[in-house]
Amino acid sequence: MKSVGLMLLVAIFVAPAAWAAVPGAVTDPIHQFIDGFNTGDTKSAYAAYAGGEISIIDEFPPHRWMGAKAAQLWAADYDKHAKEAGVSDGHVGYGAPARTEIEGDVAYVIVPTLYTYKAHGKATAEEGQMTFALTAGTGGWKIKSWTWTGVEPHPAR
Repeated sequence: MKSVGLMLLVAIFVAPAAWAAVPGAVTDPIHQFIDGFNTGDTKSAYAAYAGGEISIIDEFPPHRWMGAKAAQLWAADYDKHAKEAGVSDGHVGYGAPARTEIEGDVAYVIVPTLYTYKAHGKATAEEGQMTFALTAGTGGWKIKSWTWTGVEPHPAR
């Protein structure tokens, strides 16, 4: 009877963690969010986020967005900032993760990025990285938090 109980405990606590730690799938919502941003598909971009409290840190004011609607608030402020700063044609290119840490149903992923856009019609670039915190659930991996870190904008080469 003790061995059955032990096997049941292992099944309850270890199996979900092993299921959640699917390495290839952890980047799916990252690609979904960035690709949605690049194509203007906000429905797809928002679907990459987990429910509940979300946090975002980015380079334009107010720099921090938190709450269940953080993604929508960030997008509205991005559009406002872009209009005020003369930014158009924003595109985030990204590479393979520079670091991925998966522990059960949570993950930490750093992705190298290149944000290109036009600033008052001039081609501009910012090399940087995005750092994501994700959580896994019945719907797969979802973004709980991300931050952008980039260099000073400069003319694109």
